[in-house]
Amino acid sequence: MRQIAPGIYIEDAFAGVTLGALILPHGTIMVDAPLRAEDARTWRASITNLSIGSNRLLVNLDAHLDRTLGSRALDSTIVAHQTTAQVFRNRPSVFKGHSADSGSEWEVSNDVFGTRWAIPDITFSDRLLFQWGGPQVILEHHPGPTLGSIWVLIHSAKVIFVGDTILNDQPPFLASADLPAWIESLELLQSSYQEYTIISGRGGSKGKNGIQSQLNILKQILHGLEKLSKKDAPPEMTEGLIADLISGMSLPGNRRKHYIQRLRHGLYYYYSQHYQSIESLENN
Repeated sequence: MRQIAPGIYIEDAFAGVTLGALILPHGTIMVDAPLRAEDARTWRASITNLSIGSNRLLVNLDAHLDRTLGSRALDSTIVAHQTTAQVFRNRPSVFKGHSADSGSEWEVSNDVFGTRWAIPDITFSDRLLFQWGGPQVILEHHPGPTLGSIWVLIHSAKVIFVGDTILNDQPPFLASADLPAWIESLELLQSSYQEYTIISGRGGSKGKNGIQSQLNILKQILHGLEKLSKKDAPPEMTEGLIADLISGMSLPGNRRKHYIQRLRHGLYYYYSQHYQSIESLENN
């Protein structure tokens, strides 16, 4: 666990995503959950040792399995965007895994199957404010990685948690994304939050170079998909975009195959959902 500002901590030692904890006089606000229930209990104990107030709140930055499977083990009130909550309502009550290889972290963790979901208790549409005796904490809707993606902002400390809006040394998840909205969110970060400590949901602290790098990747993906669409190419042709995309990424060797599969899966499904006509889908 590392303190990045008074009362604000991050942790990236657990499988899944980078976690956050805001220690406030009236309680603790947690940002995302560890993937494994065992890690979630360890994280909860660590936070309890730091806590001042008795209240505990968990923020789900989106509905991705990597950041939500361990939520129940944190035994907390959960808040998320209303779109994220709807995703949970459409899922089976017990996680049994998926047949598709999406390149997610849960796919290399055998002990997450059979986990019961914890559905958000509090939802919002655009903005939600918490005043727990310390700095004001703001939750804001910023779609892109998913339609229900949100950020956690602490303006007085100049800290912002952005989830999968920025990923560090790994490709983006595309299957549930909105690329134009994602690019718009990154441009907002670039224009308004360069002086902030920006916490990526996968990789920790990122500065302005991280924003630009993510922008470049997303614009390259969008350009490639639009070119394929103009040719009325089938979704299988998105495979041809991967080589150029990974040439600009610093992928760790031990995860390279896994991350390439993430791109393969995401490009195929994004293209199918956003560029293919109903007639084309029916003919395939």
